[in-house]
Formats: sequence, structure tokens, C-alpha cells
Amino acid sequence: MQLYNHQEIKIYNSISGKKETFKPINEGHVGMYVCGPTVYSNVHLGNVRTFMSFDVIFRYLKHLGYKVRYVRNITDAGHLENDADVGEDRIAKKARLEQIEPMEVVQRYTVDFHNILNAFNFLPPSIEPTATGHIIEQIELIKNIIDNGFAYEVNGSVYFDVHKFNETNEYGKLSKRKLDDLIHNTRELDGQSDKKNPQDFALWKKAEPQHIMRWPSPWSDGFPGWHLECTAMSTKYLGEHFDIHGGGMDLKFPHHECEIAQNEAAKGQSPVNYWMHANMLIMNGKKMAKSTGNYILPGEIFTGENPNITKAFAPGVARFFMLQAHYRSILDFTNEGLLASEKGFNKLMDAIGMLEKLNASKTSSIDIADWKQKCYDAMNDDFNTPVLIANLFEGVKYINQIKEGSQTLTTEDLNTLKDTLKAFTFDILGLENSTQSNSGDDKLSGAVDVLIKLRQEARANKDFALSDKIRDELAEVGIILKDGKDGTTFSVN
Repeated sequence: MQLYNHQEIKIYNSISGKKETFKPINEGHVGMYVCGPTVYSNVHLGNVRTFMSFDVIFRYLKHLGYKVRYVRNITDAGHLENDADVGEDRIAKKARLEQIEPMEVVQRYTVDFHNILNAFNFLPPSIEPTATGHIIEQIELIKNIIDNGFAYEVNGSVYFDVHKFNETNEYGKLSKRKLDDLIHNTRELDGQSDKKNPQDFALWKKAEPQHIMRWPSPWSDGFPGWHLECTAMSTKYLGEHFDIHGGGMDLKFPHHECEIAQNEAAKGQSPVNYWMHANMLIMNGKKMAKSTGNYILPGEIFTGENPNITKAFAPGVARFFMLQAHYRSILDFTNEGLLASEKGFNKLMDAIGMLEKLNASKTSSIDIADWKQKCYDAMNDDFNTPVLIANLFEGVKYINQIKEGSQTLTTEDLNTLKDTLKAFTFDILGLENSTQSNSGDDKLSGAVDVLIKLRQEARANKDFALSDKIRDELAEVGIILKDGKDGTTFSVN
């Protein structure tokens, strides 16, 4: 029997505003769509944080035995500068400024996106479709919406009629915005727009002569609206009704709101059961911005080449830092936070490295089954990684107590401790012990072992001054010796 039959997950559903018991549409199967990047620049650290949240969710669902189809798109056309229906295409603008082909821009930053996510140890999604690869599906979707009376064509462009839609449906139910309030807070059209109403949004835009990225359609040579691609691709690969749709909090309105409207207008039903949104990332208590210097690229974390951090940090440390905040909480990225996380990360990895050296006993003084279920309970409670990490450190405490001899575990319970700690650390949280190369680890261990032997000889000769000197000077450089009944071990802080 699969694990998911024994673990009940509660998910905070953005559309209802409360935690709900997760029940997939098809037993044993989960369909999950997450809005991916617009590939016109290096991936933003805030985006990495969002994708990391859903990587952990993907990992946990797979761990429970679900067959998961995880779709995360690449936006390579149609995303205009101000996220609305005016301005220049972000990718086309970058191509014009650098005098290269738009697809060169797409290729460069798609590669960067994948390289960064690989460094953070992300699992690849099941399908990674592109907007340009699904122009036909988007055109067919527009035809369907027009036929159902919820869109209109003007001068080669097609717009979604929000007012007409709202007569029979509820536009704004995800973001909790009322159309009357939107109308009240919107400026009147300047007379140059083709829209009937300011709240209407583009499904297809006629391309101006200078617009590079364009495709033929029944209405004009043009390009699809930004909101349309996700509706087309999610329903193509997951069906007209699927389980989970995720993304950053900033996408809730208008992007996800428009997705719901498009799907209901075309298919007559709401597309998703559970809407999930990851919160934003700030830096040093402020919004990240290149203009103020309060900004860091993900790759700069690994090299240390940024004035906001004092040293380089391993990808595993940075991932561990991000997962110490719940995905729905604002995360403040600071150098101090990274330094603290590095110590915690090393402590966790040291403990896991110690697991194989522990000796089993005839009886258990710890309720390992209860501890194990607490780890599951944390993830079952809306994927609460900070609570899970606290439970993992409870496991670290057990390891140290068993090593010191103050607690005992039977062989079966010791194996449960090992398997559970490794499964949640590596398989579910996706952490990798990549702080040092293996050769570096081996050389460090060898050097410290030599010093430990010299210290043991000093103690045997009652030269306690030298023994203490070796211990204290190692502590000054962050190497902590621990004396136990089975000998002396060390950890790196």
C-alpha cells in the first residue's frame, strides 16, 4: 500500500483562503502546473525561491507514492514589459538592444535558468512546454472563447470581454477583487485603445510593423496574450480540470485571475482544485532592486562575488536557508541568515555522517515511530519545511545522545532513524552535502585525525596543557572536538 494512503495532506488553497484536505481528482495521480520564467534575463532569486517551494512539493508527493505529472512552462513570447497589453515584448526588446535574434535571447537565458536550478539540485519537471511551441493551441482556444461570446476582435486584435464574462461568472474570485472596484480604480480609456473597457485583456495582439515575434492567425499576424499560454498548456497536458496550480504571489492578479476566466469561458468550468502561491523574497529587509544595489544573482551566492555577502556559500547551504521559511511567508535574504544556516547545515550533515557509526542496543529509550510521524505531520501541514527541519534537528539530538550512551535504539529503530533522516533531508528537502569536495573532506579528516592522535598521546603522558591547546586552537578555526566513550570525533562549524 502506498504511503499516501496513510498520510493526509492539508493544502492552503488561495481561492478559498483556508487549508483543505488534499484529494486528487484521480486516485494515485497528481497533475500540477507551475508558471515558469520569462527567459529574457538571468533568473531572479525570488523566482528560484518559488520554484524551490514547488520542487519540494513535487518531491514529497512522489515520496508518498503519487504518480505526479509536473508541468512548468517557459515563456518565450507574448510577455510585454508592463505585464499588461501595451509596451514592447521583453524578449524582443532584449534582442533589439543586443542586435541578436529573439531565440538567441531565449536560448541563453533558458540555459542559465536550467544551470541555476541544477546547481540548487532541482528535479526537472515532467514536461517543460514553451509558449512559442503552442501557438496553434492558443489560437484554437481564442476561437472557442469567441464562439462562446466572451471575446471580441478589433482591428486584428482579440480581447477578452471581462464585463460580459462577469454577467454569468465571477471575475476576481481568486484575488478577492470585485469588478466594480476595479472599474472605479481604473482610468478611462484614452480613445486610442481598441478595448471596450479598461479591464478587458488581450488574447491576441496584432503585431506592429517593427514587432519581430509574430505568427499568422485568423485575425492578423501577431502574437498571443501573456495569460493565454498557461491556460492552453496546462489544459493540454493536465486536462480541463486538474489538481494543483502554483506560482508566485505576484501572479495571483491579473495572471492567474485571467487564467481562470479564460478556462471558464472556453470550457465552462474552473480549471484547478487547489491554487498555491509562494510569497516574496526580500533582501536586508527591503525589496530587491538593482538600482539600489540591494540585489544578488543566484550564481553570485556560490562565488561570493557580491557586496551583500561576506563569502561564498554552497548551493546546499543556500537551499537549506530558503527552506527554513514556510513557502507562504516572506523570506528576508541576509548574510547573517546564510552564516547561521551554514552552521545548521553542517551540523545536520555531520550528524548524518555519524549515523553509520552508531551501535544498536537491545532496547529503545526513544519513540522513533512518533518522531518519524512528526516529520510527516510537518509536511502534511501545507508542506511546512521549517517545522520539518526542527524535527530533523530533534533527530540530530538523538544521534548525539546515542553516541554518548545516554539513549539507546534497537537495530530496527536505528534503521528507521537512518532511513527517515536521509529520506527527508536528501529526497524531500533536496539537500546535497556539497560544501566541500570529497578530496577536501578526506584531507581535512586526515589532518584532524593526526591532531586527535597527538592529543591522545599528550593526555596519555598527562600533558594536559598540550591536550587543551590542540582542542582550543582547533575550536578557534571552527573545528570542534567531541570526546565520547567510543573515542574523539569532530565537527566543522
